[in-house]
Amino acid sequence: MREVNSPRIRRYGLIAAAVVAVVGAAAVWMAMPPSVENKDPGFGAKADDALVAQGRYVAQLGDCVACHTAPGGGEMAGGRPLETPFGTIYSTNITPDAQHGIGQWTYGQFDRAMRHGVSADGHRLYPAMPYPSYAKMTDADMKALWAYLRQGVQPVAQANPPLGMHFPFNQRWGLAYWDAVFADKTPFVPNPQKDAVWNRGAYLVQGLGHCGACHTPRGIGFQEQAMSDMGSKGKLFLSGAQVEHWNAVELRDLWTVPDTVEMLKTGQNRFATASGSMTDVILHSTQHVNDPDLVAIATYLKSLPSDKPKTAAPAPVAASTEAPAKLFTTAGGLGYTQFCTDCHRPSGSGVKGVFPALAGNPTVAAKDPATLIHITLTGWKTASTGAHPRVYTMPAFARLSDAEIAEILSFVRESWGQGAGAVAAADVAAARKNLDPKIDKSAFETPRLSKLLAEPNAAQLVRGMRLNSETHILLPKNVGNDLNCTSCHLNAGTVADGSPYVGITAFFPSYAPRAGKVITIEDRINGCFRRSMNGKPLPPDSDDMKAMVAYFDWMKGNTKKEDKVPGRGVGKVDPKIVPNLANGEKVYGAQCAVCHGANGEGLKDAAGRTVYPPLWGDRSFNIGAGMARTYTAAAFVKRNMPIGFHEKFPLGQGGLSDQDAVDVAEYFSHQPRPDFPDKVKDWPKDPKPKDARY
Repeated sequence: MREVNSPRIRRYGLIAAAVVAVVGAAAVWMAMPPSVENKDPGFGAKADDALVAQGRYVAQLGDCVACHTAPGGGEMAGGRPLETPFGTIYSTNITPDAQHGIGQWTYGQFDRAMRHGVSADGHRLYPAMPYPSYAKMTDADMKALWAYLRQGVQPVAQANPPLGMHFPFNQRWGLAYWDAVFADKTPFVPNPQKDAVWNRGAYLVQGLGHCGACHTPRGIGFQEQAMSDMGSKGKLFLSGAQVEHWNAVELRDLWTVPDTVEMLKTGQNRFATASGSMTDVILHSTQHVNDPDLVAIATYLKSLPSDKPKTAAPAPVAASTEAPAKLFTTAGGLGYTQFCTDCHRPSGSGVKGVFPALAGNPTVAAKDPATLIHITLTGWKTASTGAHPRVYTMPAFARLSDAEIAEILSFVRESWGQGAGAVAAADVAAARKNLDPKIDKSAFETPRLSKLLAEPNAAQLVRGMRLNSETHILLPKNVGNDLNCTSCHLNAGTVADGSPYVGITAFFPSYAPRAGKVITIEDRINGCFRRSMNGKPLPPDSDDMKAMVAYFDWMKGNTKKEDKVPGRGVGKVDPKIVPNLANGEKVYGAQCAVCHGANGEGLKDAAGRTVYPPLWGDRSFNIGAGMARTYTAAAFVKRNMPIGFHEKFPLGQGGLSDQDAVDVAEYFSHQPRPDFPDKVKDWPKDPKPKDARY
């Protein structure tokens, strides 16, 4: 056993003690904060309304509300937790409250805090507060911000939470040393070689926008390695970094000026949709920035040279409707088919204005797949902007195994990542450990289409699955509208309460009240062809019918006729609920029209291919379909529509109230649609449902 007090240990102990002593002495000397300058804001006790309004705009440029407003808390009242590798910092109350906020501060104290990171009482602020960036602010902007915080914000009597940093990082005296060594508080100096637009953009990006806080790599002291594009390290400025397991992309020469303006204004452009903390930046800050300033920011970013390869612009939608060759032949491709195509489409083209394209998306093509893994494990939301006020979600897919996620993401990167490498299961496992995502538990076991490939009749099963997901394309002689089986049986019949196929063939042959007799599974399938798809039946002995039945048999698994299958069907809605047609029209406009069209016509891409089906008109289901009945449609809507509405696995589907579901079902189910000639034969023995259309 080595003696603890060995010479070697003592030597290192003495060295360490000496270092601590020197650093401690230096820190004590430097801990004396810079004195407060006797500054006068220049507007006396009260600023005019114009200056307060200017200050509100400055606060939006600086995105103050994003950090200083906790979810559900008072505006600027602080309390928002900011996670760091060293513990948790809580943002402070910056309302004009006299006890807990800045109501007793002087302008000089406020200016010192903003530029030097020292509070009114002399304690140092952690550089999570981007005071090195705010040091570049002009005096005019600083005074306007002061006027707004004092007169344009309501005081909130909310105490500041205690610091949650670990030792030794909870010792604020060490911040003086960090400040002296790492903080670059060089004022902004316009470049005389550039025009006013470029200089305005540089000022906003380097200063108020503090873009480098996320998009510039950090050094050994967790400091930004460059605060501007100047100097020996200037090329590192905005060159990309990883923040809280997200990749903050390189902003240097990333997109064209119009593309960048569109992203900052709306939260999306032809390349991507904002994710991670950038959604908060757009929500609280950049969407409110005026167009000249957005152009200035984009002009400056475009001017910064980069030696990294750029993501190619996505192909026009009309040219990108073909699915990758491996979509149905690999585990990753089938996983993508099951869990991703409803939003991102088989071609990776997405749905414009709703769900992002994967083709040309920098997150997909990034060398480091961290953001892609992060989004897949924890989910994603769009930013709510004036252009796109509704928030769309991508649920967390943490229920999938590390290997499944790796297979799907590797397929995505191989198909649309422009040479990006595969994702390893170990990468997903490491991210899962760090992120600790919540896993949605359910009694329903979602079948995995990727397992079809292991079956001896894999080709037949995959054909059966495709006949469900591409019905009107693969069987044009039998389908008379723009629907597929998966229009009602979500994700090829694998979604709980989405009329799944799990166990279905175990319950056939069975008595059908509508037919008044015992029917086979083939009869049931052909009923859908004749009613929901307003078409013609498949010959029962055809290869396509056999493929569909084989696929359903595979879904049966070990289910027996007497078993209860969790999630089977679409559930029920109380038929005593009285429909409100006027409200149904409003709900349709707010929740359904974006995918199904303002006039129920459905949504097509630029190539004319159906993205989401029509809900009424000649290309929709006929009056003999179950979906033409108010309460059947309402039960389906209640649990399955709209998609992207919240974080529920696997489509963020459902979520309307029972009343809203009944109202909107009454509205769209009673719109004009094709007749069903054999309706006179329905319910020959049993009572007809009260919501039948005939």
